[in-house]
Amino acid sequence: MPSKKSAIKDLKQSKKKQEHNTSLKKAFKIEQKKINSLLESKDTTKLKTELSGFVSKIDKAVTQKLLHKNKASRKKAQLLKKVQQLSCVKSS
Repeated sequence: MPSKKSAIKDLKQSKKKQEHNTSLKKAFKIEQKKINSLLESKDTTKLKTELSGFVSKIDKAVTQKLLHKNKASRKKAQLLKKVQQLSCVKSS
């Protein structure tokens, strides 16, 4: 346990930031699971509406430094590739 006043304050701030970041990460993972379940169910109409919101959440997570920009780019590319494959299978 810190003994100096500034160290105590710093500890409180870091705990508060940690709680905030973990809640955002949990919400992000829940959203990701929702998108994956829509991919498995092959529901293209709901998927396209949810996809734009999820992509914007990925970008927001990058600006908040919750995700690395390369990881976010990779996630978006993988997701869009799966959606494109699903739409190609549907149209064929």
